[in-house]
Amino acid sequence: MEVLRTPDERFENLEDYDFDPHYADVRAGDGTVLRLHYIDEGPVDAAPILLMHGNPSWCYLYRKMIGPLVSAGHRVVAPDLIGFGRSDKPTAAEDYTIDSHYDWLTQWLTGLDLKDITLFAQDWGGMLGTLLVAHHPQRFARVCMSNTGLPAGEGTSPALDQWLEFSQSTPVLPISDILNGASAGGVSDAAKTAYEAPFPEERFKIAARKFPLLIPAQPDNPGVKVAKEAWEKLATFDRPFLTAYGDSDPISKGGEKSYQSRIAGARGLDHLILEGGGHFIQEDKPAELVKVLGDLIAAG
Repeated sequence: MEVLRTPDERFENLEDYDFDPHYADVRAGDGTVLRLHYIDEGPVDAAPILLMHGNPSWCYLYRKMIGPLVSAGHRVVAPDLIGFGRSDKPTAAEDYTIDSHYDWLTQWLTGLDLKDITLFAQDWGGMLGTLLVAHHPQRFARVCMSNTGLPAGEGTSPALDQWLEFSQSTPVLPISDILNGASAGGVSDAAKTAYEAPFPEERFKIAARKFPLLIPAQPDNPGVKVAKEAWEKLATFDRPFLTAYGDSDPISKGGEKSYQSRIAGARGLDHLILEGGGHFIQEDKPAELVKVLGDLIAAG
């Protein structure tokens, strides 16, 4: 397996980002050791809040939430998925599958032995986070999903079809433009620079291009079997499972309904729609999300 590693200097002097890097080794199926980067802030003996990003972002997406959560006494852990951020980046598209991403995250999660977790996840972080909850329910105390979903072969939507066509046909995948366009309020020029930082060349973007193809929407997608198995397990997850979606996200609109109707722990909760929240809701509504998580934890 050929692997790229973004030079450290690409991550220097990024706006509002002064978190120390942490690294863990995970193994690919062929034995290749990959370095997975994560943020780990706050008291190490506190119950962790796990923040999971999606495509094509990295844990920089949570910079506005980490400080306030730590100030409230929480431990906050935020990994970069393999292929993103400061994590290693295999160069072959076939190296990236739902199974491989799940396996890498499982190695990392169990290696740190995280327990009593409060999970907040969005986009692909939600899909992969859902798999972690399904297969390791004992590690999770509560969950909050935002602007995500776990399709299981039900078919595509016009928004998904457009994203699939664009992501596979454009010669240069415009990472910062995607983040800017899918945030209701847009992002600053400094933030655009930060979102481009992990990808000095197009060959670093293989994961970002592959992720759209992995969405298990079409009935013949290989991920459908994985998704259906996860849904069977999730049905009995009876700890709090909240949804907090943005009202300005055409990509995930309606995706919260599956969680609310199919997961035991989602029933009876006051699920939220946040006004003015785009797809990358962490950019648009960080203070509101911090309060949502604080209230969810305080509720027990």
